[in-house]
Amino acid sequence: MRILLVDDEEELVSTLAERLSYRGLDTDWACSAKEALSKSGQQIYDIAVLDIKMPETDGFKLKRQLQENNPKMKFIFMTGHGSDNYYHIGSAETGREFYLVKPVNIDLLIDKLNEVLQKQGGV
Repeated sequence: MRILLVDDEEELVSTLAERLSYRGLDTDWACSAKEALSKSGQQIYDIAVLDIKMPETDGFKLKRQLQENNPKMKFIFMTGHGSDNYYHIGSAETGREFYLVKPVNIDLLIDKLNEVLQKQGGV
């Protein structure tokens, strides 16, 4: 499983990537949509974990852009803004179980990564 984490909070995304890597998961990270799109143009990712609210775009728009490079990529959304509106949008995009509220528990994230790949056809 190859994972791309995208969040505008560098400390958060780099720490999550490091913790996933320690658990043997092949993980890259980006702090902007532009950086994420560049990485996805150079590497195939099985799954992306996207922050919903970022300065230049939102995670839902980024999802659609990433799918242009890799239509088979799976997605999990995360947000520090646990409002009902974000929850409903996230649920509509990926299903309720693929939407996480920050701070993200690393074990829960790993469970969701595995669940997304199993429910949506694997890699």
